[in-house]
Amino acid sequence: MTSMLFAPRPVPTLPITGSDQRFPVRRILCVGQNYAAHTREMGGDPDKQTPFFFSKPGDALVSDGANPAYPSATSNLHYEAELVAAIGEGGQIIGWAAGCDLTRRDLQAEAKAAGRPWDAAKGFDQSAPCGPLTLGDLPAPAGTIALTVNSETKQSSTLDDMILNPDRIIEEAGKLWTLQAGDLIFTGTPSGVGPLVRGDKVVVTIDGLEPLSFEMV
Repeated sequence: MTSMLFAPRPVPTLPITGSDQRFPVRRILCVGQNYAAHTREMGGDPDKQTPFFFSKPGDALVSDGANPAYPSATSNLHYEAELVAAIGEGGQIIGWAAGCDLTRRDLQAEAKAAGRPWDAAKGFDQSAPCGPLTLGDLPAPAGTIALTVNSETKQSSTLDDMILNPDRIIEEAGKLWTLQAGDLIFTGTPSGVGPLVRGDKVVVTIDGLEPLSFEMV
């Protein structure tokens, strides 16, 4: 019988609205610059945009009302409100949540300038706060996605402003990975991204979904 050198860490999970079951998270894939205004905000041209992805480890997840810690090695941490798609058996979307892609923007800028990967800028500990999962079809496919910091609106757009809609995201991601049950896909952020400091209270809302709220500590 095989024994482990040390006990494996628990699988990260998301609560499911209206259910005692939980969604076990395998990994997190993220779509870059998937709203035209945000693409321009980051210095890109949405008319020339081709799909691209980056990833976060599953244990970057922050759920159940927990508050993420301000990360080390940055003085410019940014929020990015995102619709999150949850993948079930057969590689299909089975549910949705409000999420926030926390980003060490200064490290990302350094990586871009040097032509290096974004891992340290995107895939750090506690970089993926996510609200409860709602199973079924997206309640409002053209609904509003918004983010407030200390009750001040910083981001507001509609989901139909995405360059790639969720079905196209699944199609493009499936060319690069075999999507499996437990995968989460962060589908991109609207314009208006900006910095956070300790003590900031963040709320992400998407029509028809449970809100995500947390405080940077």
